[in-house]
Amino acid sequence: MQNSKYLVANERDAQWGLTVSTVGMDELAVGDSYPTRGHADGYFFDMDKGRVLNEYQMLYLVEGEGIFRSTHLGKASIKAGDIFLLFPGEWHSYGPLPTSQWKSYWIGFKGKNMDDRVADGFLSKEKPIYHVGFSSKILELYDSALHAAFEEAPYTQQLMAGIVNHLIGMMYSLERNIELSKNSAHVEMIGRARLRIRETLESNFTIQQLAEELGVSYSNFRKLFKEYTGMSPALYQQDLRLQRAKELLSATALSIKEIAYTLNFDSPDYFSSKFRAKMGMKPSQFRKQNA
Repeated sequence: MQNSKYLVANERDAQWGLTVSTVGMDELAVGDSYPTRGHADGYFFDMDKGRVLNEYQMLYLVEGEGIFRSTHLGKASIKAGDIFLLFPGEWHSYGPLPTSQWKSYWIGFKGKNMDDRVADGFLSKEKPIYHVGFSSKILELYDSALHAAFEEAPYTQQLMAGIVNHLIGMMYSLERNIELSKNSAHVEMIGRARLRIRETLESNFTIQQLAEELGVSYSNFRKLFKEYTGMSPALYQQDLRLQRAKELLSATALSIKEIAYTLNFDSPDYFSSKFRAKMGMKPSQFRKQNA
């Protein structure tokens, strides 16, 4: 069984940064032929010969197991709970094992938003498969995309672009969190560290003291913290202090000098330079705008 819809996008839609060309769902019993018929020209393919598309596709395998092949990855097994990406200009082929049923959702898209993520290394042809497990939220997003495509209300492209961005974000986040949570002790430690940093913004509590309190060397703590959060603990602490500074500037009569020392910056000038670099304006300008 196949349920799919192909869409068109105009030049104005393309300026949004991402347009959707196709969305659908396949469901096969063991032994059914694959790919299913009914695909538009350029989409149907022979599993032995494969194909090359001029767009990205994101496929979520809900039931079954199969084989995925691509130029950069080679051959790999896929199973229920896997998402795999197809890249424009990249040869690929995929399908179920002869002994397996198959249920998958797909959505095809193109645009600068995705090109930039690939160029910046967030997504790559070398790593097209993401192990996210079963996710009702991902299924809901695919169903929402199907509903929007068949309804085809005004500005459907903008709505579906949002769904694609949500899907990509969930895929990326879910797999990363699954990998990180394999070490529950580290997850708990970083959680405790984040809370402790928040509790001590208005004190001279240092990251070195925090590492000692947690019973780990500073170098190992810094490495783990950055791996789990994407930033060093010192930068995390500084960013939270700058956020707290915004609150104090807006809601209190404390001078800029008092705020700088309250939040343990080395000097008012240092505080002002960091605030301006982060917020794009001086503390005095921020206070004036939010008075």
